[in-house]
Amino acid sequence: MNKSFITNFAALALLALGYLTNNTLALYAGLFAFSGAITNWLAIHMLFEKVPGLYGSGVIPARFEEFKLAIKTLMMEQFFTAQNIDRFLNKEMAGEKNLNLEPVIEKIDFNPAFDSLVEVITNSSFGGMLAMLGGAEALQPMKQPFVEKMQQSVIDISRSDTVKNALKEQLESPAMIEEIQANVENIIDQRLNELTPKMVKEMVQAMIKQHLGWLVVWGGVFGGVIGLISAAFV
Repeated sequence: MNKSFITNFAALALLALGYLTNNTLALYAGLFAFSGAITNWLAIHMLFEKVPGLYGSGVIPARFEEFKLAIKTLMMEQFFTAQNIDRFLNKEMAGEKNLNLEPVIEKIDFNPAFDSLVEVITNSSFGGMLAMLGGAEALQPMKQPFVEKMQQSVIDISRSDTVKNALKEQLESPAMIEEIQANVENIIDQRLNELTPKMVKEMVQAMIKQHLGWLVVWGGVFGGVIGLISAAFV
């Protein structure tokens, strides 16, 4: 049983007790407690569900597009601003936290580079001499050592200050920051377009309904107190 049900049930029980025993204090406390609790419960219910005849109910599903736009605006104007992106890049590129390209380079296939080299040699003035030694096939034993050496050389180059500074300048350029912002905005748009009104309702419901249940509890408590005070003047 949730807090709302318990509060409403307790208020109704107190109301019934006051009516059956002709106890004015219990009757008024139960009546006002139930009034406060049920009103707050209805208000919470109306946030998520459309109630026929009640204007403004189902506000969260009804304002679905505005809700998505608010999320996008929050993300772009508070998190992914040009200043924040620039600050992040400066932090990542500072000191020992330079951009590490080694994992990327290790995934690059350098075999085409060797094949191009062989093609250049074959089509050059050395082609005839190479043909006498067995042609392009004679160079195949050199392929793996070449690929490994080429990969290591590119990794070493990527670690140089010249490359690091060039990357830093490129990443911090206004055009690059604008491109990053555009890419982030596209990703956010794609994700938001996947949302449905039902998903938004359930998402917001999961976040706040548990805490909104306390509104029903306190509505019942304060309603009961007001009922007791009212009964004292009857």
